[in-house]
Amino acid sequence: MMSPIKASIARPMKRNLHRLLDAVLPPRCLKCGQVVAAEGGAQGALCPGCWQQLSFLGGPCCACCGQPFDFELGPDALCGACIEAPPAFDRARAVLRYDEASRDLILAFKHADRTSLAPTFGAWLNRIGQELLGDSDLIVPVPLHWSRLFGRRYNQAALLANALGALSGKPVLPDLLIRRRATKKQGHLGRLARQRNVAGAFALHPRRGALLEGKRILLVDDVITTGATVTNCAKVLRKNGAIAVNVLALARVIQAA
Repeated sequence: MMSPIKASIARPMKRNLHRLLDAVLPPRCLKCGQVVAAEGGAQGALCPGCWQQLSFLGGPCCACCGQPFDFELGPDALCGACIEAPPAFDRARAVLRYDEASRDLILAFKHADRTSLAPTFGAWLNRIGQELLGDSDLIVPVPLHWSRLFGRRYNQAALLANALGALSGKPVLPDLLIRRRATKKQGHLGRLARQRNVAGAFALHPRRGALLEGKRILLVDDVITTGATVTNCAKVLRKNGAIAVNVLALARVIQAA
């Protein structure tokens, strides 16, 4: 542990270093690239205009899937979809609404090598997911098939999970789940087609089963669209011994009422 004297010296040195870095490499908005005023080396900033465009999600919402409500219905209120067909997961929450304003930022992270966004997104997940983190033992990302991982070179969900784990102190098991067959890209598939596409696509890593028994899992993904992917992952986790599965995503598509 650093002594109080050393700490008192290190703090101003760190502040001065951040100011120097800001002068040489000024912080830029993550979305539009405009230089932003950020004290203390905050490189994960958004300019006021981009911040206002993004829709950060909160309450009121469905107690299970997190679908936003137009008005407060009570802490345990469920949406019609969750009443009709309860999901395999316990709760799902997301940071952002996936829409025109957030799409380019998320796709840049997912497909354009903007992996430097992971620490900022991890901080957003940590802030939104405090309740879910408190009820979880392990953080597990949604996996990519090896062929897609080879082409992309990184799993965006694993980057989010690792960033979240570093901030929360929760252990991360990036290979607990595997995607045993390559599925079609789901961008233009409807709800039923998505369900068929991912049915049976996920499995537990054959050497990780003992780590799952009796654990509460926080499943992390980049975007929830219909919930087909996280639902199938949750089924595998529960079947193999997880006692609870919550889901935390960077963004979600808001389904029309």
